[in-house]
Amino acid sequence: MPERITKEQRSNNMRAIKSQSMLENAITKDLWRRGFRFRKNAKMFGKPDISIKKYKIVIFIDSCFWHCCPIHGNMPKSNQEYWTKKLARNVSRDKEVNQYYQENGWKVMRIWEHEFKQDFDAAVDSIADFIKTKTVLKEKHPESLSED
Repeated sequence: MPERITKEQRSNNMRAIKSQSMLENAITKDLWRRGFRFRKNAKMFGKPDISIKKYKIVIFIDSCFWHCCPIHGNMPKSNQEYWTKKLARNVSRDKEVNQYYQENGWKVMRIWEHEFKQDFDAAVDSIADFIKTKTVLKEKHPESLSED
């Protein structure tokens, strides 16, 4: 089935997608208000949404579409061959990124965007708890964080 829009229009649509969403901004503002200090979208491998180098923590907020959420992920009806390949590569890249950080002693958290849509505060709490747990462990027992 042919595309309904031209390649140029598709290119313009894709170019308009921002690297930071309003959801990510709301999450990071809430975490910042709670006293957490971090970098957003640091130029690190896999471009984590939130990173804390001091404690070797990276957090990814995965969109249901782009990262193939088992609950909400859906496949576009047009150009399925392209999208199947593209989305499968995204999932594969997520695994590579996780493996890279884990092999280098980092703590990785991935959280689905739908978790924020269901209960924003609880999802931000889970990130806050993750950070607190990993930073407290490192401050008390620096060697224990790198062994996991």
